[in-house]
Amino acid sequence: MRLGYFTMPVHPLHRSMTETLKEDREAFILADKLGFHDAFVGEHLADKAENVTSSMLFLATLIHSTKTLRLGTGTATIAHMHPAQIAAHAAMFDHLSEGRLILGVSTGTPFDSEVLGLLDDDRNKIFAEAVDVILEIWKRETPYDIDLPDNRFKITTRRTMQTELGVGIMPKPFQTPRPEIVGTVVAPFSKGVIIMGERDFHPLSANFLLDKWLSSHWQNYAQGKAKAGKIADTGDWRIARTVFVADDDKVAASYGRDDPNSPYRFYYQQLAAKFFRGGRQAVFKESKEQPDSEITIDFILDRLVIAGTVNKVVDELLAMHERTGDFGELVYGGMDWADPALAKRSMELMATEVMPRVNAALKQGNTAGGARKG
Repeated sequence: MRLGYFTMPVHPLHRSMTETLKEDREAFILADKLGFHDAFVGEHLADKAENVTSSMLFLATLIHSTKTLRLGTGTATIAHMHPAQIAAHAAMFDHLSEGRLILGVSTGTPFDSEVLGLLDDDRNKIFAEAVDVILEIWKRETPYDIDLPDNRFKITTRRTMQTELGVGIMPKPFQTPRPEIVGTVVAPFSKGVIIMGERDFHPLSANFLLDKWLSSHWQNYAQGKAKAGKIADTGDWRIARTVFVADDDKVAASYGRDDPNSPYRFYYQQLAAKFFRGGRQAVFKESKEQPDSEITIDFILDRLVIAGTVNKVVDELLAMHERTGDFGELVYGGMDWADPALAKRSMELMATEVMPRVNAALKQGNTAGGARKG
């Protein structure tokens, strides 16, 4: 099982953007040194806590500061930008990084949409149309003449192209036929993940969804692959979890949960407030019928934060694996570095102690009892 990293990021509002951007870059550079497979960063135009405004621009600053880390937009909000721009920028990034781009995509959030005058538009439809056009741009040759049924985006360079000068030719990605495309999955039994399977996009199950619902993502993804006449590969499924590893149980409990200044507590306070405001609090529930009043911060932390020493974290991750079945990558959720030393130590322990033990246990279990099925 691979180890990945995902940060939204979420920082306290009093911190300066200059400071937090430096910190977020440092986390990616550390992930690269520790051998993480990939790292994703989110983007928002109008969120002071989640203050990376362009994931692709942020990641471009890391191309020459990292060696092997694959760099993932988490996500590029393609409903907020013309698909020709996304296609061209992603292709250029893929060449600059020599094939290390992972293109994570999403519809974006209402508070970003309002800035762009799109709040009342059908962003899901815009998203689907934009995805189709991006893929067509990468598949076709000039002059393109892309005019898909029921799609607002029409692409051509016929009137201005001069191929002998290179004019009217859009770039293709470094990776053939395209970069890996990943979609974050939040809701239990998400129908969107069926479409991901049909299109050969790869799902990343969010760290703020209770793990009892994770297997529903795999079931729907496998269904989508089957509709496309293909067999789903558990190696393509990423699961993000909120993990804090420490050398001491008391430190783990305090920094990972109990301290009022815990970055993990702050993270879920932010998310819970946003999700409740948007009517999406069901992601935290154990059943549809569970009353909202039970969804307290402590309820959420008890179920979504894995905090402890190496042995405890290993045991909890293996128990989760028993519930979900096989998946390809465990994605470590990045937090604000309220205490940089503890934050760095957690990433180090995760890479050098926790994952090797988890993988050794899974290998032993598979050898003894046969490979688990997702």
